[in-house]
Amino acid sequence: MPFKDKLYRIAKRILISEDEAEDAVQEVYVRLWNSRENLKTYRSPEAFAVTITKNYCLDRLKSKQAGNLKIVHSNYEAKESIERNIEAREGVSLVLKIMESLPTQQRIVLQLRDIEQYEFSEIAEMLESNETAIRVALSRARKAVRDEMIKNYNYGVS
Repeated sequence: MPFKDKLYRIAKRILISEDEAEDAVQEVYVRLWNSRENLKTYRSPEAFAVTITKNYCLDRLKSKQAGNLKIVHSNYEAKESIERNIEAREGVSLVLKIMESLPTQQRIVLQLRDIEQYEFSEIAEMLESNETAIRVALSRARKAVRDEMIKNYNYGVS
């Protein structure tokens, strides 16, 4: 327990989540307890615990269970994240507004492909068309949205 706080800070730095960091520290202590007889062979049990913590956290990040975890970069700033989220929301609302003005076929194809993530073959089947026509309609819809964003909103132009 003497270096619990240090292990927690390391785990939180890697895993971001406080809950995940607490779980990691608990797991490290269980592992240390299970190998308590071998701890005497290490020159620095604290360094050994730090290494175990780091490796455990990195393994958690790599595991399939940890899909929602991210490594924190030292230059991470929450403010930038908030600004990016606001820009993304504004961009999405602009695209949705522009999509309303598209011809029905282009609007449907754009919705099905870029928002709903359907494959071209599935869209062609749904709309009783061929894949080439779907690709052409999608290309025209994307171009129309892009042109409208540049023309009327100066979006993406610095």
